[in-house]
Amino acid sequence: MKSKKQPFIVGLVFLIFFVISFLTNILGPLVPDIIDSFHLSLGLAGFLPFSFFVAYGIMSIPAGILIEKYSEKFVLILSFILAFGGAILFVFFTSFSIALLSLFIIGLGMAMLQVVINPLLRTAGGEEHFAFNSVLAQVFFGLASFLSPLLYSYLVQNIHTSKSNVLLDLLNKLVPARLEWVSLYWVFAVVVLLMILVIWVIKFPKVKLQDDEKIGTFANFKELLKNRYTLLFFFGTFAYVGTEQGIANWISKFLQLYHGQSPETVGASTVSWFWGLMTVGCLLGLVLLKMFDGRKILCIFVAGAMISLTVALFGSVQAALVAFPLCGFFASVMWSIVISLGLNSVSTHHGTLAGILCTGIVGGAVVPLIIGALSDSVGLKAAMLLLYLTLGYLFSMGIWAKPLVNNAASETYFLDLFKKKANSKK
Repeated sequence: MKSKKQPFIVGLVFLIFFVISFLTNILGPLVPDIIDSFHLSLGLAGFLPFSFFVAYGIMSIPAGILIEKYSEKFVLILSFILAFGGAILFVFFTSFSIALLSLFIIGLGMAMLQVVINPLLRTAGGEEHFAFNSVLAQVFFGLASFLSPLLYSYLVQNIHTSKSNVLLDLLNKLVPARLEWVSLYWVFAVVVLLMILVIWVIKFPKVKLQDDEKIGTFANFKELLKNRYTLLFFFGTFAYVGTEQGIANWISKFLQLYHGQSPETVGASTVSWFWGLMTVGCLLGLVLLKMFDGRKILCIFVAGAMISLTVALFGSVQAALVAFPLCGFFASVMWSIVISLGLNSVSTHHGTLAGILCTGIVGGAVVPLIIGALSDSVGLKAAMLLLYLTLGYLFSMGIWAKPLVNNAASETYFLDLFKKKANSKK
């Protein structure tokens, strides 16, 4: 039986995906400005992504419990209230310590959103359309990651200049001189406040969590932790997010240090294309995963990321400007493959397992922090060699993973495609 679709709620979920990405993936372009504004070492700067992503490790599982106890609407509003509080705190108290606290609070809110939106999308869009809607949601996610560095570049280049429009005139009054990047936090605060108001007045559908969306009991956790694959795939998600953020958060600073490129223009643009090509890669990966074994694709794309990273770190400035975005392209399929391999390697308690795997997002906190700490003694270029360890682990997963169910091969893909076309005519 087909579920009743609610296109307005589906559109809202797409918007939430956009906002999550907009707030989450802007940190990389901001790092050089924050370093300069607060006179930070690279080691201290590493605490910026740490403060944000450690919140994911703390909040992913509690957020699932909150959803089961209360409602999706309650958790959505609470998460955006946290994000608003974090943003508005920083615009009024601009210091490095407050920046860390602000990022942590915003991270808590974003972690809660990540947990609630997929079950909501499945219910509102209909289970039969969930796969397609999930892909479309990732397109919105990637679009925001592409656009947010460009907005940052526009604001920091035009605030406190002779240029004038409604937005710039307002921000000129609110943003301190030489802290133009703080304007993004004003934008965050306004966007999040609007999201709270919209969600407040909307009636949400009743969401019945499926077994693979429920967090489960302590006994489930205990049983899963005895399974070595649980920890192996936890470190897989840890390695992936650590790699993604370890590259994205240091691209702009790397280009500034080693090639003299402006973080406000070239750095922001390069980070933008990193996320843009990641979106393109996601779409290509969907096709490839229907045609070939996910483990083979993982090995090929990890190898491509290693080659691109090598060119970015040791090549010319022109090579780096191409190779860093290519790292995003090759990273695009890794998350979905790692998660699917993990869920397909364990036969029970998939909801609990998903919570454990998503806690591995804390890798986005730890890896950039280690890179920053190492940079103070060996330099950023040498410190970023750490990423070969995380990429190496991801490559190894394509060798030792033994899922109980493999993804569809090419003949299954074309058979499914034929069946869908036939059913659409009925």
